[in-house]
Amino acid sequence: MCGIAGFVGREPLADGALERTLGLMRHRGPDDQTHRRFETPDGRWVELLHARLTIIDLDPRSNQPFELGERFLAYNGELYNYVELRAELESLGVEFATTSDTEVMLAALAHHGWDAMDRSEGMWAFAMYDAASGELGLCRDRFGEKPLYLWRDGDGLYFGSEVKFIASLAGRRLGVNHRHLHRYLVNGYKALYKTSDTFFEGVEELPPGSTLRIGEGGRERRAAYWSPPEPDEEGISYQEAVEGTRERLIRSVELRLRADVPLAFCMSGGIDSLSLISIARRELDYDVHGFTIVNSDERYEEQEMVDHAVDRLKVRHTPIPVDTADFLPRLRGLVRQHDAPVYTITYYAHWLLMESIAASGYRISVSGTAADELFSGYYDHHLAYLHDVHPQEDLYARSLASWREHVEPTVRNPFLKDPSYFVDDAGRREHVYLGAEQFASNLKVAFDEGFTERRYGGGLLRNRMLNELFAESVPVILHEDDHNAMSFSIENRSPFLDRALFEYSLGIPTGHLVQRGMAKAVLRDSMRGIVPDKILDNRRKVGFNAPIHSFLDVRDAEVRAQLLEPSPVFEHVKRDRIEAMLGRDWLPNSESKFLFNFLNTKLFLEEFDA
Repeated sequence: MCGIAGFVGREPLADGALERTLGLMRHRGPDDQTHRRFETPDGRWVELLHARLTIIDLDPRSNQPFELGERFLAYNGELYNYVELRAELESLGVEFATTSDTEVMLAALAHHGWDAMDRSEGMWAFAMYDAASGELGLCRDRFGEKPLYLWRDGDGLYFGSEVKFIASLAGRRLGVNHRHLHRYLVNGYKALYKTSDTFFEGVEELPPGSTLRIGEGGRERRAAYWSPPEPDEEGISYQEAVEGTRERLIRSVELRLRADVPLAFCMSGGIDSLSLISIARRELDYDVHGFTIVNSDERYEEQEMVDHAVDRLKVRHTPIPVDTADFLPRLRGLVRQHDAPVYTITYYAHWLLMESIAASGYRISVSGTAADELFSGYYDHHLAYLHDVHPQEDLYARSLASWREHVEPTVRNPFLKDPSYFVDDAGRREHVYLGAEQFASNLKVAFDEGFTERRYGGGLLRNRMLNELFAESVPVILHEDDHNAMSFSIENRSPFLDRALFEYSLGIPTGHLVQRGMAKAVLRDSMRGIVPDKILDNRRKVGFNAPIHSFLDVRDAEVRAQLLEPSPVFEHVKRDRIEAMLGRDWLPNSESKFLFNFLNTKLFLEEFDA
């Protein structure tokens, strides 16, 4: 796990820009920072910068850019199945000088070409330069776990793990994308990956599962090496679905425990993180150390389940109380780190979690990202499920009764209180951009962007889950996971984002996903005998969250003054609307989120657009 940056264009970059950028990259790779420069056969220039965080093969021999023949690799990520790929390549006569996954990745590319991507399981964003052909190839993993930003000017193409690396190499401030800020303010985080926009004009991300190859004369070729297959509900039995999920999830965790340094686990009281922790502890005999943010808000508190898991699994555990001290200056620093507004208040708390994990000496964290999107887990999934099983009268009647008994009492979103929400109209999506019309009225400029989604196939529930996985929820989580972790030189791993597990999940019939009003039924039953039953049978859906008032005392005159002081944000947002919000003792959840988004927009504009 590392940081990469670089350039391909007509002239080499100034040495000062390269040194400055390597310094900025140090938090991603504190163990080594290296630059290589190449002149291509047609007279262009390629710059590769790499900052290394040592995870596998800690020896300096594995520093990067890594050289193999005439190929050079600057690589950010982990090739989890490098042991198997190495053995395959050795059987073909390939010899290795290190024990690193980096060398295996480059050797696989040298031997198989870009077809090597189909053989690879892991997370990555990399740049590979071929000195013989003069081609620079950029590549990103299937799910987009590792970021790779691109920006062009008249001189050439810049790339980097963070936008700040590109700005540093280019030696200029990048223009702020105000429309994307308005999108964030009005429609919230689920709108941010619907387009190719980022918070800076002209900056884009290389799409997941794709390559960009820059060849002779700077000509670019884009290609997708993987895209999610269409769901194919094979009619497997419920028990087959349970057994297949169990086998693949255990294998995914086993692969992601590979490291030459110890791992820490993000731990909540829910099924997602505790499935991973229980597999590691009980199936793979790993000495687990879990870290938990302790929430004082009873709506989101999970202490009972966490304590039960710690007791039954016999794992080491570090609770981390929510720290509200210096919230505003620390949030400003986090906005600078992210090169973006922080998407939700959850990820401020998650940053505190990463800080504690780093302070305990860990370089890897493991999280439960994407379990909801593979196996169902959100409140609207229950209603999409009711829509999909509606033609089956008996199953629908039983499912509706279970929803009324177990789910309805806990739902807060007004649209999702109606069990016929999707049955009556499968295209309804008001619940996703809840409050958008009201939030748009807070802006000084008109903004109206309706909800869109892609058709992946399958029924309503499966298609919604895939949109969340690739365009709504998971890209947001991965952005925050990566930037939060790497700000403390930590690599984050997400075992649910495993190709074999994901593709298997697409064949699980929708009717299996929810049982007795309980989402993630297949995942729960796949973990019987591994995860404590009390956890598996707990119906409460929590997830970490917190109202902004938990961190920000708006009754404090000094705090109010800071929020209302002259700022570029008031060129976009009506000051009197914010003042009115600050005068209220309590805000609905959606308005609390808007106030947090306003605050982040304020900080972002002051840092990048002032």
